[in-house]
Amino acid sequence: MSPSTSARLRLALAALLFSTGGAAIKAAAFTAWQIAGLRSGVAALVLMLLAPGARRAWSWRVFLVGAAYAATLVLFVLANRLTTSANTIFLQSTAPLYVMVLAPWLLHERVRPVDVGFMAVVALGLGLFFIGVEPPHATAPDPARGNLLAAGSGVTWALTVCGLRWMGARDREGHGAIASVVVGNLLAFAAALPWGLPLGHHPARDWVVIVYLGAFQIGVAYMLVTSALRWLPALDASIILLIEPALNPLWAWAVQGEVPSSPALAGGAIILGATTVRTWLDARGRPAAEPLGSG
Repeated sequence: MSPSTSARLRLALAALLFSTGGAAIKAAAFTAWQIAGLRSGVAALVLMLLAPGARRAWSWRVFLVGAAYAATLVLFVLANRLTTSANTIFLQSTAPLYVMVLAPWLLHERVRPVDVGFMAVVALGLGLFFIGVEPPHATAPDPARGNLLAAGSGVTWALTVCGLRWMGARDREGHGAIASVVVGNLLAFAAALPWGLPLGHHPARDWVVIVYLGAFQIGVAYMLVTSALRWLPALDASIILLIEPALNPLWAWAVQGEVPSSPALAGGAIILGATTVRTWLDARGRPAAEPLGSG
């Protein structure tokens, strides 16, 4: 098997692991704050064990980017417990829209005419999530508030991406990126767990879900992404990672019987389609930033 084929398989497996987050978060009987804290605590331990470089290169920049990533982790979990998994992942996938807005100020990157068109299309998809009132149900008891939190996770993920780009210009070895992921998980653990105390009694099944979320859905998945990106063009990696938002709603449907609304599905299709087209155009015109999974 060639290195590039092996890298594609590792990246596809990482995207598959990322995509299970929504369904797994809904499957545990812990509160949203407990899941956010415990998942990130397990993830931080696993990443520090698997990536020795993550225990080094800690700086104020790492903590700044880690704070944005911590907010993304917590908001993703809170949103998943209030609205559908599809809404959560699709709204978080609007992050490129906010990157386009933030990049000129934070990174001094020029916005091109094609970027303005991209922002308009993604904004249209975003608006479809807030048309009408989506009725609450067992796995999505407060869709309106959950959608707002999910949209907020798109903003914080955009800040994380901008931060990783900013650090990338100063950290050619890449230790800062994985260190930011570790610090972000530690900060999420510290911020979320006090809101979830006391933990109370939970069956072994719930703890297995927590360990899976931290160790595999975040920890192993990020290690697979890191090892694969060295062998793949950015365009190939970005398209493979679209497995995450594509499969996320399917897992929630299969496990919880959760069916997103028609406007949400239409909005998600618009957002993912626009992101795919822009990634392709970027690859033709200039090198794209290395992508990472989000939630």
